[in-house]
Amino acid sequence: MPKRVLTGTVVSDKTDKTVVVRVERRVKHPLYGKIIKRSKKYHAHDEGNEYREGETVRIEETRPLSKLKTWAVLGRVDTHATPEKADEAKKPAKAKKSKDAEAPADKEAEPAEARSSRRASGSPDRAPAFAGTRSN
Repeated sequence: MPKRVLTGTVVSDKTDKTVVVRVERRVKHPLYGKIIKRSKKYHAHDEGNEYREGETVRIEETRPLSKLKTWAVLGRVDTHATPEKADEAKKPAKAKKSKDAEAPADKEAEPAEARSSRRASGSPDRAPAFAGTRSN
């Protein structure tokens, strides 16, 4: 009988030589037909403590190694970024100057009288202070 192989994301690597891997599967709801995600966590053996949280790994079914561990990590999946690469991707890029950046400067060039008259006329920029007053 062949061993099952699953792909999932490491959600915990706190224990020694063990990682917890979340495997998601998509199923169709029996009544409504919507595709929904179901997930399950597996404890997998990681001999060298080399896999970190957030990595995508493949796990293989093995003989029982402990009460909860019946899976072993085969290796990383290259389709997703490792945590080191993900940290580099989160760094913000340098902002480029565009025509949109010049628009606020035009608004500042507007004369003060025009701004005050617009406020007084009830422009859509401002909501009335308290429109629904009742007198008793």
